[in-house]
Order: sequence, then structure tokens, then C-alpha cells
Amino acid sequence: MITIDPLQVTTVKLHGLMLGAIGPRPIAFASTIDADGNPNLSPFSFFNVFSANPPILIFSPARRVRDNTTKHTLENAKATKEVVINIVNYDIVQQMSLSSTEYPEGVNEFVKSGLTMVPSEKIKPYRVGESPVQFECKVNQIIPMGEEGGAGNLIICEVLLMHIDKGVLDENNRIDQHKIDQVARMGDNWYTRANMGMFEVPKPLTAIGIGVDSLPEEIRKSTVFTGNDLGKLGNVAEIPENKEAIEFVNNHNDIKDKIRQSNLIEIHKFAKQYLDLDDIDTAWNILAANK
Repeated sequence: MITIDPLQVTTVKLHGLMLGAIGPRPIAFASTIDADGNPNLSPFSFFNVFSANPPILIFSPARRVRDNTTKHTLENAKATKEVVINIVNYDIVQQMSLSSTEYPEGVNEFVKSGLTMVPSEKIKPYRVGESPVQFECKVNQIIPMGEEGGAGNLIICEVLLMHIDKGVLDENNRIDQHKIDQVARMGDNWYTRANMGMFEVPKPLTAIGIGVDSLPEEIRKSTVFTGNDLGKLGNVAEIPENKEAIEFVNNHNDIKDKIRQSNLIEIHKFAKQYLDLDDIDTAWNILAANK
């Protein structure tokens, strides 16, 4: 057993230890708009439900440790006092992760992640159409925990409307915990799938992902790829050049023989096999060689 005094370790070290120890943590996929009406979408795992009467949810966008800056979600919540909290299930976890990329101000993460903007009924921020449960909320209060990097900001939200996908309900109109298939955050890059166990989704931090909106149309509209597949394909810094991809394929006879006589659908299915194994590079080379 080791003992940690928070005052004797760096914030980065303490942050990692706390997140590794406290989990799984539910994810608030928060949709906001700025004062000019520009949408923003970002996930936060400092989140939970705290009251049913009134219905209160609280999430906390922390100040960035590296430079003490604040996140667009916090600034938007201060400016407009409105937020939609969308629940994340396994079907959208890759797109959710892609949206956490620190895109410049004004970039629409809905577009980058390939998720659907659905108008809310009582507030201005958009709902995530693919989310199984969506909470339209007004912001009652924002409580800053401090002014230094790593300090949280408690955004206390009152639920005005709750939208539930009928597909996750049981015969008694209760949410079926198997059907909703929620995911939660753990330490480092680890997540847990409520009805399956742990899995890993690498954070999109080392480079800015091109986004689902930058994928070729035949990939984006393919009937083969799921939203998660598109999220993986969109989380690369650039698409391989056709010449490089052909060279890669020619150096792998098993791949070359497989795609030589295949049509587009078959090639997509073949690439999906590698996506399912999280071999994104091979999947992209297969697709890029077919340009």
C-alpha cells in the first residue's frame, strides 16, 4: 500500500491516479451552442444524476491541466444557460471519442463525428439523434472548484424534457439495461461496456482526426460500415495516398488476391474485418488502393 498526499504530487499524476481508481464513470455527451448559435459537442466523464425531484444532473468540465484554459462547453453553458446531455451507448462510442478532439472554435463536432443534429423542443442546443436517451436541460448554476489547471466546474442542470428511444424499452416501458448497452470511462484509454466488460478506445489526442465529414462519399454512405467504423476511419490525420496504398497491397499477397476481383461492397466488407480488429492502417490501405 502506498499513500498519496495530493499536495505532494503533480496535478497530472493525481488526475491519472484518481481516474484510474474511480470508475466506471458514466459519460455526459454534452451538446451546447455559443452566443452566436454555433453548435458544440463534447463528452465528460465527471457526471452523474443527483436528484429526481427536481430532476438534476451534474457534470464538470475541468480546466485544462497543461495550460489552464477552459473548454467551449463551459463557456457556452455560461453564455446560454442551456445544454443537452446525451447518453452514450456502444454504437456511438467511437464517434463520441472522435468528437473529443480539440477542434478549433467554430468547428462543428456533430459534422466531424458524423452524428445527427436533432432540434430540441424546449432549448436551442441540438440533441444527438443516435443517442438512446437525451436530456434537454436548463443550467441552474455553475460552481467553479478553483482557478488552477485541473479545477472542475460543476454545471448543475435541471431536466426539462427526457427523450428515450423506444428500442431500449422493455415490455413495461422501463429501460432495459441490456438493450441500452451503455459504456463508461475508466482510467487511461480504457472504457467498459456495461453488458460485456472492458474494451479500449484510443484517445484522439496525438493528431487532429480528419472527421467523418472528410471521408470519401462511397465510404461515408456505405451500407457496410457502422457509425463506429466511420468513427475509426475519421480518427486519422490523413488518408493514405493511392500510390502508397497500392504498394502496401502489392506487398501483401493475401490482401492483393482478396481484392483483385472484388466489387466495392466486397472490398468494404474486407476492410471492415480489419476495422473490427482495430487495424485501422490496413483497413485504410485496402480502401485507398481502390480509389
